Amino acid sequence: MNARRSLPILILIVALLVPCVPTPAEAQARSDAAASQMTWAVHVSLAPIWFDPAEHTGIITVMMVLTAVHDAMVKPMPGNPLAPSLAESWTMSKDGLVYEFVVRKGVVFHNGDALTAEDVKFSFERYRGAAAKLLKDKVAAVEVVDPYRVRFRLKEPWPDFMTFYGTPASGAGWIVPKKYVEKVGDEGFKKAPVGAGPYKLTSFNPGVELVLDAHDRYWRKTPAVKRLVWKVVPEDLTRLAMLKRGEVDIAYSLRGPLGEEVKRTPGLKLVGLAGNATQWLNFGAPQWDSKSPWHDRRVRLAAAIAFDKDGINQAETLGFSRPTGSIIPSAYEYALAIPAYPYDPARAKKLLAEAGYPNGFDAGEYAADGSYGSVAEAIGNYLGAVGIRTKMRPMERVAFLGNWKDKKITSIMYSGAGGQGNAATRIQNYFIKDGLYAFGGYPDMDDLFVQQARELDAKRREALLHQIQRLAHERVMFAPLWELGFLNGVGSRVEESGLGLIALHPYSAPYEDLKLKK
Repeated sequence: MNARRSLPILILIVALLVPCVPTPAEAQARSDAAASQMTWAVHVSLAPIWFDPAEHTGIITVMMVLTAVHDAMVKPMPGNPLAPSLAESWTMSKDGLVYEFVVRKGVVFHNGDALTAEDVKFSFERYRGAAAKLLKDKVAAVEVVDPYRVRFRLKEPWPDFMTFYGTPASGAGWIVPKKYVEKVGDEGFKKAPVGAGPYKLTSFNPGVELVLDAHDRYWRKTPAVKRLVWKVVPEDLTRLAMLKRGEVDIAYSLRGPLGEEVKRTPGLKLVGLAGNATQWLNFGAPQWDSKSPWHDRRVRLAAAIAFDKDGINQAETLGFSRPTGSIIPSAYEYALAIPAYPYDPARAKKLLAEAGYPNGFDAGEYAADGSYGSVAEAIGNYLGAVGIRTKMRPMERVAFLGNWKDKKITSIMYSGAGGQGNAATRIQNYFIKDGLYAFGGYPDMDDLFVQQARELDAKRREALLHQIQRLAHERVMFAPLWELGFLNGVGSRVEESGLGLIALHPYSAPYEDLKLKK
């Protein structure tokens, strides 16, 4: 190489090796950006389907995204489980057949379009997620009275209309822009969602990172934190390390020894929330297969009493969880208080012998949401100790929920539910034959559910819902573990994390109320 050619290359190499020193203005800009950004280490992957309220799965995880990007007619807020949001107010007719909503004026979507009653009607009619069939069966018509008034006509009085429409039990009341969706289509909307929520999508790298910037025209208030960043970090130890290094401000789901480490670390805070999430050993499809050992109630009861709920609670959630005998949170309206099945491995072995399995049996695969793999594994070890042998199959949450909903998981599984609402909404999803996450059901329980939906007397309705829950317990349809104590680490920069502001909601919210220390 001659000197003329080598000199420019040498200069280029030296230039690349010398660090670029920012100007004072650039340094200040970077500092200001960091000061107005809050970052999370999230324990699960974020799915594009969660950008569309029409695809609401009935699972609480989707609300992590929906409450940022979108807004609802009515939704849970601090101090109010049915707070007026996009609906300024609403009324119900004396006969219970008509609900009329006044749409809040001045609300704009992220693209600048004004939100009107047409968007409300459109969002309901395109809804196809959890409880969609039930809602469509109950609602006779949705009428636009004027640009800021919409009327829902029911086929018969239904006391749970506002529970299904006005809470995240469904996504039917979460509003999307009609003109924009019709322009880009359903798939285009998932790639570039536009909502009326406090934050708008800036970038999304599936499985890696989601970045949202504040919607300065959000009707309730301008968010104080200008940028939200969610980093997908499935590894528990990595989430903790990032929190300790100050790379993230909040790390979700730090269980057991990791939670203890957060408590010991100066400047960090452990926040444990026991809310609306229940988790259980799910007998799934095998329960309804007459050729399966799980079809025998004695086998299901043996499994339910084979694992130590208190021991798992102390080891995994530091005692923050509440062992329970129901998959319906005790704080829900119409919930029946059911004590946890006792830990009795000797009786479990006896029940297995009575059912014809004195040496236990090979139960095959045991599916689980990978983010709770250690809990599922603990239960699996207890099952093995009484003779029920399983092979763990951890799955990423989005895949797990999709396969469960589509009935593609044919084995037992470790399941959880965090959908909001009341006892009826949880029963509808998991107890009833046509439920979104049910593999079967009992005719008498299905009939009781139909009866309670028509019952206008609260006491009689409660009695019907309690009867369904009692039957489910007696038949050992589920083997509940706990009402989950969700443990999260909060860093020193955070003034308001949003954790616990909304009753029974496990994640940070409302996002527009979050604050960083000055």
